Amino acid sequence: MLGFALLGLVQLIKRRSLLKVDRDILALGVFYLAVLGAYLFFESHVVNRRPILLSGVLEASYPSSTTMLMLCVMVSAIMQFRRRIARPALRRGATLFCRWFTAGMIVGRLASGVHWLSDIVGAGLLSGGLLFLYCAALSFFDSSMQAAS
Repeated sequence: MLGFALLGLVQLIKRRSLLKVDRDILALGVFYLAVLGAYLFFESHVVNRRPILLSGVLEASYPSSTTMLMLCVMVSAIMQFRRRIARPALRRGATLFCRWFTAGMIVGRLASGVHWLSDIVGAGLLSGGLLFLYCAALSFFDSSMQAAS
């Protein structure tokens, strides 16, 4: 996330206008804000609590925020890597790392026992919906760029 934020900031400084920053980077920023909004919503509107006490408290558990953030950030990073990394071997390596890291985190969340299975599934569904909206924005920007040229 920080890397893409820095990329957007560098583009903003060099190009001197927010409208000249790459649209996919702007869409990524809006996507990250939507992810943050979903996280804050479910922290304040508790649907489910963890199956175990952490520090003597049953914390909010649905959706698994770690799983949701991991899926959203890593899948959107894969999408950006496919757009921005020209060298095929480097692109494949970055994509493979993101996939394995994400899978490991999800398996780790399941194995740790701090979430119900429904919390992990819910995080996957919420992430999928948010990622679908991000993909739709990218498709819209790509089609509008093609129509303009």
